[in-house]
Amino acid sequence: MKRICSVLLFFLCYSFIIAQNPKVLVAAHRGDWRNYTENCLEGIESCIKMGVDIVEIDVARTKDGHLVLMHDKTIDRTTNGKGKVSDFMLEEIRGMRLKNGLGRVTDFQIPTLEEAMLTAKDRIMVNIDKGDVYFDDVYKVLEKTGTIKQAIIKSDKPYEELKALYGDILDKMIFMQIITLKKETTLDPIASLLDKKYPYYEICFQEENPELLLQIKEKLQTANSVIWMNSLWDSLSSRHSDDRALEDPDGTWGYLINELGAGVLQTDRPLLMLDYLKGKNRHD
Repeated sequence: MKRICSVLLFFLCYSFIIAQNPKVLVAAHRGDWRNYTENCLEGIESCIKMGVDIVEIDVARTKDGHLVLMHDKTIDRTTNGKGKVSDFMLEEIRGMRLKNGLGRVTDFQIPTLEEAMLTAKDRIMVNIDKGDVYFDDVYKVLEKTGTIKQAIIKSDKPYEELKALYGDILDKMIFMQIITLKKETTLDPIASLLDKKYPYYEICFQEENPELLLQIKEKLQTANSVIWMNSLWDSLSSRHSDDRALEDPDGTWGYLINELGAGVLQTDRPLLMLDYLKGKNRHD
């Protein structure tokens, strides 16, 4: 509960924190997959013990309507099975085992979203990727587990479009607008999205346009919105990736934070990022 209150306080008082004690939240991509497997309960538990602020997970739906943690549409890459998630019943999914980052079969199982949220309850924030695909079902799980305020749901679709599909439940959840910048993107076509003052904005860019990124930073920090950036690989943050941070953390993670205003960094190297931020007095 203490960690969740800390994260919510960050969101509610972002402008004050930036001015007084600029902390940065760490989001672990697909859990702690370097030490466990991606999207498993043990990886979520590891992130909590590590001191990560947000764990990112992915969801897919089984043939009998259960939401399970799985990034791909098929289970081929990450398990010892083959086929689409949607072709299997939950009981069948339970019998499969997850593969680690080297493709080796482990003892870890595919969890349900309900199990993941109960593991995270009152302990860590959760970013549910692809949650906008199964919005109604995701909301039911969050309501059942009492974790609505712990979950960040993101989409590259405009809020109004989602609202028309799902109604009032969208207003009960923490929404993050995804904006992907292209080489030709200017401020004008995205200004209306930035003006909505959503709590979080995920900004992705393969090619860096410093002038545009600084304009976005100014607008969102003025609105007290949190800027979420991804240092996973070059296509999401130009050349400011986790791998490059091994040699130059100040020029990668530091640049995204100090120059572009990132208040959340999603990473595949959460422990290294935590150590870096603590050394800079940017994380407790």
